[in-house]
Amino acid sequence: MAADVVLGVDVGTSGLKVVALSGDGEVVAEGESGYAVASPEPGRAESDVAVWQQAVDDVLGRLDLTGRPVLALGLAGQMHGAVLVDAAGRPLAPALLWPDSRATAELARWRSLGEPDRAALANPLVPGMTGPLLGWLATHRRDLVERAAAVLLPKDALRTALVPGSPLVTDRSDASATLLWDVPGDRWSAAAVRAAGVHRELMPSVRPSTEVVGELCRDRARIPVVVGGADTPLAMLAVGATGLQVNLGTGAQVLRPGAQPAAAADPVTHLYADVDDGWYAMAALQNGGAAWAWVAGMLRVPEAQLFELAASAPAGAGGVRFAPWLTGERGGVAGPDDRAAFTGLSAGTTRADLARAAVEGVVQVIGRATRLLGESGGGEVVLTGGGGRASVVRTLLAEELGRPVTWRPLRSASATGAAMLAARGIGLELSPIS
Repeated sequence: MAADVVLGVDVGTSGLKVVALSGDGEVVAEGESGYAVASPEPGRAESDVAVWQQAVDDVLGRLDLTGRPVLALGLAGQMHGAVLVDAAGRPLAPALLWPDSRATAELARWRSLGEPDRAALANPLVPGMTGPLLGWLATHRRDLVERAAAVLLPKDALRTALVPGSPLVTDRSDASATLLWDVPGDRWSAAAVRAAGVHRELMPSVRPSTEVVGELCRDRARIPVVVGGADTPLAMLAVGATGLQVNLGTGAQVLRPGAQPAAAADPVTHLYADVDDGWYAMAALQNGGAAWAWVAGMLRVPEAQLFELAASAPAGAGGVRFAPWLTGERGGVAGPDDRAAFTGLSAGTTRADLARAAVEGVVQVIGRATRLLGESGGGEVVLTGGGGRASVVRTLLAEELGRPVTWRPLRSASATGAAMLAARGIGLELSPIS
């Protein structure tokens, strides 16, 4: 007899994933829908909330949950974006996303904050974070800001679209990654909100990730919906990692749970809230799997074949090296103005060498990011994300880190974590089957 399920939805940068978990944590159904990021001109990265909402409808329409009542739904979302909404939660414009670089000039406002206020943000200054994006909107689209009732993060904007009339809220895991959050104080930073050029009333209320804030009406059922959380800490929740975790997808994140909140004026790594009451440190790379996809396209091979080519080439790629900075970086391992390059090319360089250099290049910068976190000890590393599918990646990463690497092949760790939050919201506790 079919069992009840909880659903998790992950609204990613280039696609949306849905996972259904049974009461014992088994993935019983999953699906995804891809979409393109709109980039009308260089530096812009946008998505319409309606595109995300349509993706939810498409995936749920294809998901076979026959005889499986849905008990609750949770959402995970790409971090840092900005969506201006009216009092009814309707978007006033497309969402600005984390790869958007238009707010580079606005970072000067954050640099000019007094030392205590800047240090309380405890994070590197990145133009694609919510605060600078909001500052850009306040300067260039003041009309929208004056009409807005709140600025929401991507998963919050989608949740509000799915559940009309639900409150305009977010959670700590997303709020702490906005450059508008006082990390030691665990609250909105009045100084940073002023730097963005907006009123405090524009900031959403912060609720627990497991709080039920409305119901999704679908197929004559009323499904409780919880606040949800940011994609990265939900991936951590899904795999239950207590030590180092590497999430390798479009970008890459090296995560160390159990961090302590502390002020830091000019850090090179991030410090964010998780979906419980704790914190984690993160070294983030914008150029992970996206760089591999670009190289595969340039070599005119499917991505799977890129890794086959890489595995066939000798270590060191015949002296070829690859810097993967196609979009610049957040600092620490590279800067925003650094750009990608192949070096060490010769007349004898092969396609396999180029593929090998691409894989080695990304793995090496993950190693550098790990060392930024002060991680040089032993213990298993948990690897999540689609970038871990290829055995050559896992082998090279274990060699780079000098530690065993275990890949957790969840199709979407973040969506799985969101489903776990949904279960908690209705009083159930579950974990996925490993």
